[in-house]
Amino acid sequence: MNLSFFDQFSSPSFLGIPLILISMTFPALLLPSLDNRWITNRLSTLQLWFVNLITKQLMMPLDKKGHKWALILTSLMVFLLLINLLGLLPYTFTPTTQLSMNLALAFPLWLATLLTGLRNQPSASLGHLLPEGTPTPLIPALILIETTSLLIRPLALGVRLTANLTAGHLLIQLISTATTALFSTMPMVSLLTFLVLFLLTILEVAVAMIQAYVFVLLLSLYLQENI
Repeated sequence: MNLSFFDQFSSPSFLGIPLILISMTFPALLLPSLDNRWITNRLSTLQLWFVNLITKQLMMPLDKKGHKWALILTSLMVFLLLINLLGLLPYTFTPTTQLSMNLALAFPLWLATLLTGLRNQPSASLGHLLPEGTPTPLIPALILIETTSLLIRPLALGVRLTANLTAGHLLIQLISTATTALFSTMPMVSLLTFLVLFLLTILEVAVAMIQAYVFVLLLSLYLQENI
């Protein structure tokens, strides 16, 4: 029973072939196809409005130099949002519960922001490692601490997204298992647990959206530090 709770986090396969790439590319099918017209129906209008809203929110803390990253950050935000929300459907797989995938997204983008800062303003980027006015005896320790905090940023991004989604999926499965197990013996208790499950599902939808936004927002803040 305990092992079955974690089976949902294992990558699906068919005839020994991993299907994680298919589950990662499936959200692209929900996006509108290319057409000669900018707006084809109400759904495309709603999608364009939503993408425009996301872009405005992500570009707000950035200056004009950071607006070059608008396409990358907005695409990442939509990608994570669709994957997180589709993973809440029954009998689906959520790739963002895999730490390896989240680190594969976080590390290259974090490294790109870091290299951008070292190329454009090396003195200011290295100056973040040593706060101004630091006493001389504390300089080696503070440089070590700041360097460590800088290097664990991509790990923190990946672990945060993985932990929040994994915990939510486990809670939903535990409470749904309790609901079905208690239905035949204690219907009223089962009804109460179903109400808790319904509220938890609404909460998980919010968590899926917030975690996608936080992941990309932190990347934009890292970018702002280096430009």
